[in-house]
Amino acid sequence: MNNVRIRLAEYDPAWPALFDREAVRIRAALGVRVLQLEHTGSTSVTGLSAKPVIDLLLVVDSSANEDAYLPSLEAVGYALKFREPEWYEHRLLKGPDTDVNLHVFSMGCEEVRRILAFRDWLRAHPDDRDRYERIKRALVRESWASVDDYARAKSEIVEEVLSRALEHNI
Repeated sequence: MNNVRIRLAEYDPAWPALFDREAVRIRAALGVRVLQLEHTGSTSVTGLSAKPVIDLLLVVDSSANEDAYLPSLEAVGYALKFREPEWYEHRLLKGPDTDVNLHVFSMGCEEVRRILAFRDWLRAHPDDRDRYERIKRALVRESWASVDDYARAKSEIVEEVLSRALEHNI
């Protein structure tokens, strides 16, 4: 059943400030346990339309060791939405008052490099950013069974752009 509609918003210059606010909250909760914290996803690329959800990438020593970080994040309002132990021990949390996806990975995880390479390539290459946006805009005209189905539909362009980024060591 296709009933999920994806909404893209025009780039909002407030998105980096929303990331900054969440970063302060996360760093205050976790302190030195934050090994890396990045604004990722389309809201992190100036000029790119996006689902208005701020994606944050948090790297901790071991994402599988939830006792080391999850209680502290829950204490400031984050809620664990799902675990993906089969996919790099990924954890996804939602923020307390802003539409946020907090993705938690372990130090040394290859997926972290891929996520950042994709973001950095789009920031530096407006032609690929614009092409990616055109494909996203075409896809949001359709209804989807889930947001994951929409994300999978973008996988071809994502992998194409990512391969260029990794080839150039971005």
